[in-house]
Formats: sequence, structure tokens, C-alpha cells
Amino acid sequence: MQTSAPDTHTDLRDALRALCAQFPPEYHRKFGEDETYPEEFVDALTREGWLAAMIPEEYGGSGLGLTEASIIMEEVNRCGGNAGHCHGQMYNMGTLLRHGSEEQKQKYLPGIASGELRLQSMAVTEPTTGTDTTKLKTTAVKKGDRYEINGQKVWISRIQHSDLMILLARTTPLAEVKKKSQGLSIFMVDLKEAIGNGMEVRPIANMPGHETNEVFFDNLEIPAENLIGTEGRGFYHILDGLNAERTLIAAECIGDGYWFVDKARTYAGDRMVFDRPIGQNQGVQFPIARSYVNIEAANLMRFEACRRFDAGLDCGAQANMAKLLASEASWEAANACIQTHGGFGFAREYDVERKFREARLYQVAPISTNLILSYVGEHILGMPRSF
Repeated sequence: MQTSAPDTHTDLRDALRALCAQFPPEYHRKFGEDETYPEEFVDALTREGWLAAMIPEEYGGSGLGLTEASIIMEEVNRCGGNAGHCHGQMYNMGTLLRHGSEEQKQKYLPGIASGELRLQSMAVTEPTTGTDTTKLKTTAVKKGDRYEINGQKVWISRIQHSDLMILLARTTPLAEVKKKSQGLSIFMVDLKEAIGNGMEVRPIANMPGHETNEVFFDNLEIPAENLIGTEGRGFYHILDGLNAERTLIAAECIGDGYWFVDKARTYAGDRMVFDRPIGQNQGVQFPIARSYVNIEAANLMRFEACRRFDAGLDCGAQANMAKLLASEASWEAANACIQTHGGFGFAREYDVERKFREARLYQVAPISTNLILSYVGEHILGMPRSF
């Protein structure tokens, strides 16, 4: 299947596809059905250095940009896997790399690059504030050489399969700051030390079978040296990670979209009804073609967001728009694919229903389509703030 976007990363894609070919559909299907974690697959990605793509070479990584990282995530999904099991290690790099101290980078990055440590979790969302991040209620109070954490987080992924977690908490009460985006700080949490010592984790069963959790903090103590960047500037620091996150998830949605289109067009060409392939019927053909058109358009915005991020330019608008376009295009392709397969689309052996459930998530997370439209309306079009 050809794409219109120029591609100068064929070697990268070929290498990823060779690795992913070692994990056939039955492998991913098993973990989807059992709602377990694909340890062997994530270990293989780590061993080959793919998850250290954005870590500079001096710390043991590949020194690549968000562009290459996005291609890695895209190819995992395009080959039938689910990059949601490991994408946290990519986008969490944005915050640590740009705002961590040299001591923190030396402490964490070599271990993350080698696979000795996993940085797969980021705790921002809370049950009562959702995407209204500046009003989060988890607090971090400095007491001597430590911070004491109290509060609650929800929808925090991959905790059981991570060693480290980035945490956003309020260090200055909301009533004491001039702007509500001030007074928030980022911390690195050592999960092995924290769990059971002031941090409680409760898994949440969910539709795509994604490992995610509710987290409770009750006087959790962490060293003051685990503060990343400047105290009170955490909201601004974490935006680098969030823009990378949205762009990488856009790439994953694009990978899903191409997977759905390829699956649908192949089935439509092979499936014979009334002595003709169903793909000959425009009612089957046009939804697949439309999905492809929209995926290609989203792909261009994804690469523009990557280009700006890698150049150190503001990419908030592009990252948000890429995520919206890609998530909607992949969902459109998912529906076209399941409709093309008819009843067989619901049979697990075809993998369509698994990918269908996974694709639906990104209409909601990590930021909903309506919040992106609000961002565009206010920050790009200059319209009155809607909330």
C-alpha cells in the first residue's frame, strides 16, 4: 500500500517490521484476550534500542528525534501490535531531557537506555479534575530534604511494568498563585520504594484491556532531589512531554489506520459474494478509500508536529491537531474495516475487534477531541475562552 507522504526512513521501517514479524497476530491476540502485558515484545524493543530512540548518545541512547520515535510507534501499531504498552518511555523523555538536571540524567538515562530501568508512567490526571490540570488536588509539601505527597490519581498506565513514574503535584496552594498554571511541580517517583510506603495502586478493568490504575498517596515521602526542573514551573515543564505524547499517539493512530485500511482492502478483494469480490461495490470501496485519504492528511500534520518539536519550536497547535485528525481518521478506518468484514469482524481470530477497541480509546485520551477544539478556538483562532 503506497502513501503520499515523502519517507526518508525506509531503513528504520524495515528494521522495525523485521522485529515485529517475530511476534505474529496470535501473540498480540493472546495478550489482548488475557489482558496481560507483552513482556517479550517490550523486552525485544528495548534490547534492540528502539525505546531509547530519544535518549542522547552520551547516555546510551540513539540520539534520534520525535520524528523517528513517532515512526517506531507507528510501525508497532501498523504491524498489528499496541504501542500503548510502551509509548510512555518515549514521551516521558521530553520532560526529563529538557528540564532534568545533569545529575538526574546521569542517574536515570543510562539505565533506561539499557533496559535496566523502565520509565513508563506519568501521573497527572485526577478523578475530580480530569483535564482541568491546573486545579489538581494532589499536594507536595516540602519538609526538610523531602517532599510529602498526598492525593489521588486515576488512569495511570503501566505502573506494574515500570520502575519510575513522573508525578505532577501542587507545591503552592492555588489561592496563593497569580496564575492557576503556577505552583505545580514535577517529581520522579521510584515506584519500588513508593508502593506500600505511602502509595497504593488499584488496577482498573477497562474496554481495551490496557493496564491502567487508580493511585492513592498518603504521606508518601520522596527525596527533594527528585524534583525535576524548577519548583512551581511543573505545568510548563510537562508541556514538552504532553506535546510529544499527543504527537506519538497521533502516529500510533496513523499506524492503526493503515492497518485497518490494509486489512479491509485485502478482505474486500478476497471475499466473494454474488460471484464478485465485495470490494468491487462502491458501497464497500468508498468508505475504505475515504479512510485512507483522511489518514494521509493526518500523517502530514503528524510530521509537521514532529518537525517543529525536533527544531525546538512551539508545536502545541500541530501536536493537538495531529492527534485529533489521526484519532478520528483511525476510528473511521476501524468502522470501515469492521463493516467490510461483516460478522467476521467480531471474531477474535481476525484481530479487527481487538484493534477496534484499542482505536476507540484515542477519541477520549490523552485529551478529548472537544478539548482540542477548545484549544484551537481560543489559542489559534483567538475566540473567547469557552471554560
